[in-house]
Amino acid sequence: MATNEPEHEHRDVEEAGANEDEDTGAQVAPIVRLEEVAVTTGEEDEDAVLDLKSKLYRFDKEANQWKERGAGTVKLLKHKSTGKIRLVMRQSKTLKICANHFVTQGISVQEHVGNEKSCVWHARDFADGELKDELFCIRFASIENCKAFMQKFNEVAESEVEKEESKEASDTAGLLEKLTVEETKTEEKPVEKEKTTVEADEKKKDEPEKAGEEKKTEEASPST
Repeated sequence: MATNEPEHEHRDVEEAGANEDEDTGAQVAPIVRLEEVAVTTGEEDEDAVLDLKSKLYRFDKEANQWKERGAGTVKLLKHKSTGKIRLVMRQSKTLKICANHFVTQGISVQEHVGNEKSCVWHARDFADGELKDELFCIRFASIENCKAFMQKFNEVAESEVEKEESKEASDTAGLLEKLTVEETKTEEKPVEKEKTTVEADEKKKDEPEKAGEEKKTEEASPST
């Protein structure tokens, strides 16, 4: 014999759920009022020229093994005024800095042996608040991202070499120009001195002749 009990139970559950969702119009004030706080990352004056998700490792010399620094986003940031570029990587969840160093001349990134998705490089890093010589290894999700990172990294390092060479050439040119100007002034001074000496000698020669002419004039003039 069929029974309607399950239907009654189901109807009772629906009515109870409807009553729970009913808006009573009551307003509950928050116990603690939170204010918005401006968070600065230190990257406000920089533009990202590269931004890729990756996982970073550093080589521990004492343990003689690679240790994970964190997974997150690696960036190459260019300063808006100075033009300098630095590498910064933060952990995705905590935003803790894993790597923080300038990309300068002499730094080069190379593919990690046996893994086309990874590459390694040496750098003077400041992630821990002090400069340390570190050997980094970074791994990407794809070979394409790894190659893009290596290409951009090496381009920046090479451009820093060109900037340094250009600066040295400019400084050398300025030094040579300064030496040339000083040599020219040194050469001009004896000429002025020699010219003054010649004028003085001519003046001395003219004085006896002038005195003789005045004497002749007095003798030729009639006496009164």
